[in-house]
Amino acid sequence: MDVIKVAGASRTSAVAGAIAGVFREHHRAEIQAIGAGAVNQAIKAIVLAKGYLEADGLNIAFVPSFSDVDIDGKIRTAIKLSVVSLHPPLSIRDAPVTEAIAA
Repeated sequence: MDVIKVAGASRTSAVAGAIAGVFREHHRAEIQAIGAGAVNQAIKAIVLAKGYLEADGLNIAFVPSFSDVDIDGKIRTAIKLSVVSLHPPLSIRDAPVTEAIAA
């Protein structure tokens, strides 16, 4: 499975389509983004892909982590977003509401 690399100039809908396609085939997807703009586009694409996949009865979540990447001999820190299946399917509308307790 290839890593989906996202740039700040990436089209959100194109990335979302790639995420949905990879997820349908492999039941997971890996996204890599370097920089604030790229991370922003990646997260927006995941939200859009979530809608595409919900139409197929699939529910996703993502787990963020850091990843070191070698670019032209320089090590850069990327954000890796692992898209995984959320079982049982849970909508944000179904999530329990908790109250914050002020100390």
